[in-house]
Amino acid sequence: MDFPRILSGNWETPNSHTLPVARSLGVYGRLEKALRMQPTEIVQVVKDSGLRGRGGAGFPTGMKWSFVPGPDKRGGKPVYLLCNADESEPGTFKDRYCMWKDPHLMIEGMIIAAHAIGCKVGYVYIRGEFRYIYDRLWEAVHEARAAGLLGNNILGTGVDFELHIHLGAGAYICGEETALISSLEGFKGQPKLKPPFPAVEGAWRAPTIVNNVETLSAVPWIIEHGAAAYKALGTEKSPGTKLFSCSGHIRKPGVYEVALGYPMKDLIEKECGGLLPGRTMKAVIPGGSSVPIMTPAEVYACTMDYESISTVAGSYLGSGGMIVMDDTTDLVAALANLLRFYAHESCGQCTPCREGCGWMYHILCRVRDNCATAEDLVTLKDLADNIHSKTICFFGASAAMPVQSFLLKFKADFIARIEAASKGIASGTHIAPPSPATVGA
Repeated sequence: MDFPRILSGNWETPNSHTLPVARSLGVYGRLEKALRMQPTEIVQVVKDSGLRGRGGAGFPTGMKWSFVPGPDKRGGKPVYLLCNADESEPGTFKDRYCMWKDPHLMIEGMIIAAHAIGCKVGYVYIRGEFRYIYDRLWEAVHEARAAGLLGNNILGTGVDFELHIHLGAGAYICGEETALISSLEGFKGQPKLKPPFPAVEGAWRAPTIVNNVETLSAVPWIIEHGAAAYKALGTEKSPGTKLFSCSGHIRKPGVYEVALGYPMKDLIEKECGGLLPGRTMKAVIPGGSSVPIMTPAEVYACTMDYESISTVAGSYLGSGGMIVMDDTTDLVAALANLLRFYAHESCGQCTPCREGCGWMYHILCRVRDNCATAEDLVTLKDLADNIHSKTICFFGASAAMPVQSFLLKFKADFIARIEAASKGIASGTHIAPPSPATVGA
């Protein structure tokens, strides 16, 4: 691979999570330069680099930072920086590697980002199941503070920044930025209507920027090498490198960093070692469980960037959680498994999501167990269509899109179950589904 490992370059070095080793590898080496830059200059460099948010939406990072009102328009309110480390998307596991292997790189990125937006206090909101990473992250914060890299007058530049770690309780919905903010404030983790957007009115009704772990970890490299060097990687509209969480029926599951625009076929066959022996590809989920599924023909025609996956496959790069499924996969059972997750994780605020996700799961259990009729498939599609984009946040669409795409691209698998049901052929895997009203209770 002829591109730099911006995010994962230190991972193979023993004890890379400790401050002495991290500093020997160049971490914090960009900090003093950044803190002596004007905040607006940092924002412009990140804008010019084309860095896009790596949490799933792919929104331009520098543009997001520029939405923070100036000091004269904030009414004396502080600015907060929140790092979204609530990595809960099924199939996605790259942020936990960043924090476990190279926590100081993320902290360096947060300090630089905080200076850019005029922030003095930041929080890392970390998933409840990541207690072991939480402990390591706190060690890194204490190391950085003791070395004068956090706190008051960092490196004698006059810049102040304090960082806190907040452990969530394992709710998937808290990965949505406004739900994350609600949880951080001590309220139930439920999304809020936008506008106002967090950059204008977020945590404690103050301007707030929420960035993903991977996004913040890319900032120091951009400061060191410049916007042009970063933009030279990847594609015109999807610059830089990205981490991909690769799992499923492949020889070498793991996290791989490649330049955006890298052929999906090469990622699977070269980096991941190809499929398991004797298997052929059946489908791929490219960006975490919430995005539409792809057929093999779409996989071989796609490159790993936002535009290609959208244009060729009608799917999304998302968080980069790539799940590869071979010809042994029961796609009906796989979809039922996904919907069990979404039915359980709905925050319950919006009726289409609260009721609809449970009903979709209920019907999919019937289809999986050869107990459904053709009318059930019509109802299933109707439910998905009426949940998509009918909720406060993107959760409803996240649950609906897998259903819509599985039914569209692999309809034969579902029809076969209906035909088996009509002939009285049991699936052999019958599990009585719960009542939709009790899912997630």
